[in-house]
Amino acid sequence: MLIQGTNIDMKLVEVSDAQALLALQVKNKDFFQAFSGKRDEHFYTYQGQVDRILNTLKSQKDGTRYLFLIHSRNAGELIGEVMLYKVVRENLESCGIGYILDQDQNGKGYMTEAVKLVVNYAFTELKLHRIEAGVMPHNTGSIKVMQKAGFTQEGLARKNVNINGRWEDHLTFAILEEDVIGQEG
Repeated sequence: MLIQGTNIDMKLVEVSDAQALLALQVKNKDFFQAFSGKRDEHFYTYQGQVDRILNTLKSQKDGTRYLFLIHSRNAGELIGEVMLYKVVRENLESCGIGYILDQDQNGKGYMTEAVKLVVNYAFTELKLHRIEAGVMPHNTGSIKVMQKAGFTQEGLARKNVNINGRWEDHLTFAILEEDVIGQEG
């Protein structure tokens, strides 16, 4: 499955993506760690990425988590990922969204485009109703992505996520199906 954007292409992760994911994670280890916390050393191995992908594929089959890889249209290289996680059905039809982008690719609009593509997929293909995101208040780049992608800031989750041994506040953003699908008509 390929989702084509203007400047990027996206696809669901496959085991064959392990080496490219490992290279992305190793290259950006310090940059990503500032926003996502520490990972064990196994994560930064080829087998660690294979294990991560196999767990994700099981979750995709179960319908609870989806990992999309972002490739730049020009170079065709893997530059980031967007994950839909904690997919809940029945009365909620919602999930969380998280993402990472190669530090060298920041500020080029790739992540905003990627988030919009995944949000559209979540609402049209997965039939979700609501997507939420948490962003640390000092992460201005990610706040801009949320705003440009159409998310609404709803509040502050105090000391919500443990980042590098410290509980960090996160701004809560959300987007509803009607915010996106209603605009297309």
